[in-house]
Formats: sequence, structure tokens, C-alpha cells
Amino acid sequence: MDAITYTQARKNFTDTMNRVCEDHIPLIITRQNQDPVVMLSLEDYNAIEETLYLLRSPRNAQRLLKALQAVEKDEYSEKKLIED
Repeated sequence: MDAITYTQARKNFTDTMNRVCEDHIPLIITRQNQDPVVMLSLEDYNAIEETLYLLRSPRNAQRLLKALQAVEKDEYSEKKLIED
């Protein structure tokens, strides 16, 4: 994860935001005498929130892990979706 100073971020704010959104890589913004912050695209933030929601339930997390393991072993079957 890259890091830039608050001054650099402020000077190139639009470019900084575009970079974070296009590259899908969070950016650390350091500040003098204060804790750093992370700039993250809304799309990436929503993906993290959804992942946390899905893994919040131990039972669901176990089910998802089992499904991933099945895919890695090619132990799955494809099903056609019904189209309207």
C-alpha cells in the first residue's frame, strides 16, 4: 500500500482520488503529529463491508469456505439460470 503526505494529497486531490478508484488500491495519507488515514474507493469499501457481513456468521463462513474448496478441487456442477 502506497503512502503520501497530506500536502501531496491536497495538492493533487482529484488525481489522488482517481488513482485510488481506478487502481483499487487503498492509499495511506500521513499527517504531521496525527494518525494517518486511509483513502479507499466506495466500491472497495462496499466490497469489504459485504465480505465482513457474509463472514460474520460462523456457519455461513464455513459454508463459503467449503464451497471455495470444492471449486479448487473441481468438485462442482454448473447450473443454468432461468432467464425472464
